[in-house]
Amino acid sequence: MPPRHLVALLFLLLAMVGCASLPEPASRHAVLLVSIDGLPADVPGSGRMPALDAIAREGTRAEWVNPSYPTLTFPNHYTLVTGLRPDHHGIVHNNMRDPALGRFVSKDASAHDGRWWGGEPIWATLQRQGGIAATMFWPGSEADIAGERPRHWQRFNGAVPVQARVQQVLAWLDLPPARRPRLVTLYLEQYDVAAHAAGMDSDRAMRALATLDAGLAQLRDGLRARGLGDNVDLIVLSDHGMADVRGEDVRYIDDLVPADAILPEYGGQLMGFAPRPGREREVEAAVLGRHDHFQCWRKGELPAGWHYGRNPRIPAIVCQADHGWRVWMRHWPAQAALKGEHGFAPEDPGMRAAFVAAGPSFRAGTQLPAFDNVDVYPLLAHLLGIAPAPNDGDLAPLRPALRDARR
Repeated sequence: MPPRHLVALLFLLLAMVGCASLPEPASRHAVLLVSIDGLPADVPGSGRMPALDAIAREGTRAEWVNPSYPTLTFPNHYTLVTGLRPDHHGIVHNNMRDPALGRFVSKDASAHDGRWWGGEPIWATLQRQGGIAATMFWPGSEADIAGERPRHWQRFNGAVPVQARVQQVLAWLDLPPARRPRLVTLYLEQYDVAAHAAGMDSDRAMRALATLDAGLAQLRDGLRARGLGDNVDLIVLSDHGMADVRGEDVRYIDDLVPADAILPEYGGQLMGFAPRPGREREVEAAVLGRHDHFQCWRKGELPAGWHYGRNPRIPAIVCQADHGWRVWMRHWPAQAALKGEHGFAPEDPGMRAAFVAAGPSFRAGTQLPAFDNVDVYPLLAHLLGIAPAPNDGDLAPLRPALRDARR
């Protein structure tokens, strides 16, 4: 063989070896989970958020999603990504006490301590099985849980506008294949904040919806501009709904029992407290049962459908206000004349959460009956093609919306 042919053959062999050593291109299929905190179930399809309505038309939406009890932000966001009820994953309230760990405050450093967070969030499930996850402000994502932290994450900062959050999500999807996440979560609290401050249908709340909808439009346009429209399953949901509460619609627990007889943990739409040692009988005789606009139970005797009451972080007595009311202490600060609230019973229609999804895995133009929010985690695992961790959810209610419902 002539020398020049040997040289050509050597270059060909080297090229073949080089190509064989390159990693297979990473799949561009990803799952993007967006939470709009407090968004009521009746907003999708109402015309108030045109971009959200367009996503629903392209894919599926649920009549509503049943939130877990209590209908608060941290417990339900963590349920969405673990498939566990709050009683099981341990985030039983936004603010709570643990016999060993002390006090948990959702907006404090305690929320960054992985010892509070039970179960396995979907980003840990994915990364344990070789994938990459990114989280933008999702509750729980700032802690090391189950030995994992999202590969890409940011510490919560409410001053970061919606537009910048969306830009960061798109930037993560622009990363090279070896660093690109297959799961991205995005948390948006603007409607919840506005509704709490001024009422769920206030001008401020409506402006927040418009801002959020513009962010969803920006997100869809960004996916399409990158050629990802057919490669990303986009899910937009909420953790719970919202209801208006008037300042005068309040009942005081210390009208029933002396304030010095109890150790309150929290109040509002639900109130939790323990009797002071030695005063258990006095407190129980005064507060257990039905009252004007609220009801109280021992923690182990709450309604069975709430799946709540066994975790040691739940106070000995829990009181639940009726729709539009709160349970309070007289020496606590007065509340605003009108404000949006959640935390009511999960069967309260006002607490129904929203669910919209579109992408290559979802059938267009479908509507799902109501399902429980624990079912979102097995859906995420299914879309990512990974084995789910033990959970309380069930994929079956969502199968009719999937293109391949047999899987």
